[in-house]
Amino acid sequence: MTNPETRLKEAGLSLPEAAAPAANYVPYVVHGAIITVSGQLPLRDGKMVATGRVGDDVSPEMAAEAAQACGLNIIAQLKAAAGGDLSRIDQILRLEAFVASTDDFTGQPAVVNGASDLMVTAFGEAGKHARFAVGTNVLPLNAAVEIAATAALKS
Repeated sequence: MTNPETRLKEAGLSLPEAAAPAANYVPYVVHGAIITVSGQLPLRDGKMVATGRVGDDVSPEMAAEAAQACGLNIIAQLKAAAGGDLSRIDQILRLEAFVASTDDFTGQPAVVNGASDLMVTAFGEAGKHARFAVGTNVLPLNAAVEIAATAALKS
């Protein structure tokens, strides 16, 4: 398999620096071969990609872009957790996604495809994962999307 960072570059994407936590938690935990990444917001260059609720002030397309930004931040945390080497990631196991949305918006799965598609772009078959995508009324800092992840390291 081609290195995930090379695959991202070929797709015209680049990884941000892994963000420091904003409160009393760690950005990821490594336990044995499992990495659990804390919820990542859709930050790009220190600015929120999308704020507000889908179905109100955020379009589904903008929310999918925000989900991709969350995904890039997840991959940056995975890189840090893997000692700077993304080729050590064996499998993306699960994405846990929250989409701030109006009561009548039901397209959360399509929004979260922005992150799911990114995982497959970066990791190929190893990027295919289980997930949930649910709506909520509000997220931290008025973010439109927040996504956490679980991955496995190669033995």
